[in-house]
Amino acid sequence: MKVAVLGAGAWGTALAGHLAARHDTVLWARDPALVAELGARHENTHYLEGVALPAALRYEADLATALAHCAGMDALCVVATPVAGLRTLFRAMRDDARCVPAHIAWVCKGFEADTQQLPHQVVAAELAGHASNGVLSGPSFAREVALGLPAALTIASRSADCRERTLAAFHHGAMRIYTGDDVVGVEVGGAVKNVLAIATGIADGLSLGMNARAALVTRGLAEMARLGVALGGQPETFTGLTGLGDLILTATGDLSRNRTVGLQLAQGRALDEILAALGHVAEGVRCARAVLAIAEAQGVEMPITAAVCAVLFDGVAPRDAVDALLRRDARAE
Repeated sequence: MKVAVLGAGAWGTALAGHLAARHDTVLWARDPALVAELGARHENTHYLEGVALPAALRYEADLATALAHCAGMDALCVVATPVAGLRTLFRAMRDDARCVPAHIAWVCKGFEADTQQLPHQVVAAELAGHASNGVLSGPSFAREVALGLPAALTIASRSADCRERTLAAFHHGAMRIYTGDDVVGVEVGGAVKNVLAIATGIADGLSLGMNARAALVTRGLAEMARLGVALGGQPETFTGLTGLGDLILTATGDLSRNRTVGLQLAQGRALDEILAALGHVAEGVRCARAVLAIAEAQGVEMPITAAVCAVLFDGVAPRDAVDALLRRDARAE
């Protein structure tokens, strides 16, 4: 199969490496200097230092050329840009390159900050009428995938063609792919778990113990499910790979960028300083306000998310945010 991966961050690079083991794969990056370095070294030193990429993987800086590579009906386009860059990329597909692939799967997680839209809504707005598309998500750290360690993901799409193409592309080696049609539920799980991972990082950074971590993960899952169902997701999605599975990984794993943000907030570091040192996107910071605003508009109570927003944006001390959660009235589970 011909596959183009658009976006050469850690996740896009890791997925391209996995795909290139079996398929004719091109990895596109916006920065020509990065493309030249990738071609010369077969290593993404900025995002996946020390991980060798397959010799068969090819690199491209021209978007139109990358899109032409995956233009066929039996090809696949994998969009691996952050949510913040999704709309710009789809507009470039439509207006500049004038080449929209037949099958598209995106792997970003979050709400668009300005519009409070999920990725599938951005796709619908920018590529009106495009039918064969979906979201590939699940518990997965880029470095582990790049190293060939086992992982399981879900492709959610209303299109059987998209599910079939994505399954054929990714289901090999150490990666197992499941299929479903709950695009909303999968996207909500991927967005909210990042916010909850910041909360868990704060708790761990304050040395609140394993009991507190378990409580946060469990009650955070309840928040995620309430919002997801209110937006049209299926309840069972949130106990699967893209809900509970992704939440456990991101909230407890040492490779989690969002958990790292929480840990460092608990140590008293300023948010700007943390993000500058991180060097990667922490989607939980980008979409926390949107998650809370959507919850309030839907009448969905999300106290943990509200506490995270208070720490991130309102100057509330992490310990004070925890104390406020503990003072909440008792209620039925």
